[in-house]
Amino acid sequence: MAPLPDRDRSMEFLLECIGFPPGCNREELASQVRRFGEPAPWRGPGGEHLRLPLGDGLGLRVERERQDGPLTLLPEFRSGRRLRVAVETLRVPPDSPFDAVISGWADPPVTPPGLPPGRSFYPGAYELAAVLIDARRLPRWLPRGHVLALELAGFALDVEYVGPDSGGRDRIARHLDCGAHIQPLVGLDAPGGCIEASFRIRAVRELDNPVTGVPVQLVEVDAPGRGLQLFVSRWQLEGDRLPAPRPGWRIEGTFLLSGRAMGGLPSSTGKLKGLFG
Repeated sequence: MAPLPDRDRSMEFLLECIGFPPGCNREELASQVRRFGEPAPWRGPGGEHLRLPLGDGLGLRVERERQDGPLTLLPEFRSGRRLRVAVETLRVPPDSPFDAVISGWADPPVTPPGLPPGRSFYPGAYELAAVLIDARRLPRWLPRGHVLALELAGFALDVEYVGPDSGGRDRIARHLDCGAHIQPLVGLDAPGGCIEASFRIRAVRELDNPVTGVPVQLVEVDAPGRGLQLFVSRWQLEGDRLPAPRPGWRIEGTFLLSGRAMGGLPSSTGKLKGLFG
């Protein structure tokens, strides 16, 4: 895996994924979100955590964790598509109290109650890590194996290969039936919620960024269950002389998965609310 960019460049990559070019005026973008945006649900105080819907499920968030702290701009995508994930760990980073980093098993089979969770207990499932932006909705603790319904999108931090399905890195064993490799990044220096992955591309759809007028490519890839949806920086691809994704090809790289909990949350009475879709 190639070294990941530093934090500032990573933030630029994330914005590039939804059509904001390198070197765009972040202060001007933040000003637009603060003027025309709406309060971001389950985040911080009004005026400090805002989101600007861009259409087609795309959105731009502006956040400030402390009153005297810097503004952060982040992309989001709301598809309404749900992925079942059996929880292994759930933690709130000390420097980001409104986020939760989850690790677990995506697309677990429906299993009889009372059996202990574990690797052999999830045949066909795959390991996943993601950042949930609605940590305030989540209980402080969930039992291991508890299944949540998550709405997730992947944003490329680094793309190493785009090309024919027969290409890519031979060293990666495509260990899932759909021909994918998915491995959460671990370690003290690894950014939370990231995966190193190799996917076969199922479909490519263009969305519109009304602020810049730049078309945004939504890349749908094969993974067990409903698959995953990814966004990549067209400028990174051009800079690295990589072609644009196309159906039937393969894409490999490092992606930040981000989204929300859509179901499987315990209610105040202890019952589960929300249905899996």
